[in-house]
Amino acid sequence: MVVLPLASALCVAITAHTAFNLTKLRSPRWSGNSIDEKVSVLVPARNEEAHIALTIESIHNQIGLIDMEIIIIDDQSTDSTAEIVQQLADQNSNIRLISNNVNPPSGWLGKPHACYLLSQQATGSVIVFVDADVILEPTAIAACVELLRTKDFGLVAPYPQQLAETHLERLIQPLVTWSWASTMPLGVAEDSLRPSLSAANGQFLIFDSLAYSTSGGHASVKGEVLEDIALMRSVKSSGFHCATVNGSELAHCRMYDDTNALVNGYTKSLWNAFGSPAGSVAVNMLLAFTYLVPPIALMTSRKTSTRAIGAAGYLSGVAGRVMVAKKTGSRVIPDSFAQPASIAAFIGLNALSWSRHLRGKNTWKGRAL
Repeated sequence: MVVLPLASALCVAITAHTAFNLTKLRSPRWSGNSIDEKVSVLVPARNEEAHIALTIESIHNQIGLIDMEIIIIDDQSTDSTAEIVQQLADQNSNIRLISNNVNPPSGWLGKPHACYLLSQQATGSVIVFVDADVILEPTAIAACVELLRTKDFGLVAPYPQQLAETHLERLIQPLVTWSWASTMPLGVAEDSLRPSLSAANGQFLIFDSLAYSTSGGHASVKGEVLEDIALMRSVKSSGFHCATVNGSELAHCRMYDDTNALVNGYTKSLWNAFGSPAGSVAVNMLLAFTYLVPPIALMTSRKTSTRAIGAAGYLSGVAGRVMVAKKTGSRVIPDSFAQPASIAAFIGLNALSWSRHLRGKNTWKGRAL
C-alpha cells in the first residue's frame, strides 16, 4: 500500500524544507544607532482594560527612537480602557487617545476601521501597528525600523512569541508560526512581489508610510477577516517588497486568555484562511494525510515494517515542530510530540468555523462578522 509511505515521505520533505527555511528566517536586532525619523505607533483597543497599560508602557519604554508618537484609539469599549489610556496620556505628552463612537460603516470590519482611523492621525514616515495585548521588548521597534530601511522593505511583519497556558492553547498556538515557517519559502518570498507569498501577524506590523498609503492601507482590506495577510498582499501588489520575520525576541503575546476565547478567536477567521470551502477541504485533507496517517499506522499496525514507516513520518513531524519551537521560543517538550493532536484540533476548529460562518454565528468582541 502506497498511502503510508507517501504520507511519511511528504512529512519528511516538509520537515527538510523547514530546516532549510529556518536558515533564511531573519531575527531583527538593533545595532545601537538611533532612528532619526518620526515613528507613529498606533494601537487599536476595544475592551482591553486587562492589557492596555502594560502594552502602552512597553511602547513608551522603546529605546533608539528620537521622535515617536503613540496614538491609541478606544473603539467603543464598554470597560475602563479609555480611562486607563487617558491617565497615561495625561502623564506623557507623546501619548494621545482618540475615540471612535460609531459602528463600522457598511462593508467594514471593526479592526480595519479602527486602524484606518488611527492611520489618519499618524504623521510619521514609519507607521507601526501594535495590538493592545502585545508586550514589546525595549529595542523591538528600532530593530524593525532598521531592517525596514536597510533592506528597503515596504513592510516588516514580525511574529511575536505566542504564549500558551491551557491545553488547547498549547496544541493550537504553536501552529501559528509553524504553518508558515514550514511551508512558505522565506528567501523567495522576500525577493518576490507575488501576493500569494505572504504571511503576517497583525499583532505587530511596521510599514514605510509611503508603502502603506500607496497600497491603500486598511481601506484596501476593510472587509477582510484576516486583514494582516491581506495587507501584505496589498503592499506587494503595489510594488513593495516585504519581510516575514522572527519576532520572538522582540515581543510576546497571549492571544487568548482561556479555551473559550481561543475557540471563538479561531472560528471567526479560519473559514477564510484558505480562500474557499474547496480550499479548506483540500488543506485539511492534506494535513490529515500527512500528519495523522503515520502516527495512526504506528499505533495500530502489527507489522514491524509498517510501524517503522509510520514512526518515520511521525518523528519527522515532531522534528519540524521542535526546530520551529527552538527558533521562536515555544515549548519544545512535550508539546512538539503532540503534533498529531495539534493537527486534529486545528481540523476540528476549521470545521467549527465553517459551521458558524454558514449559520451567521461568528462574532468577535460583540460584533458580527
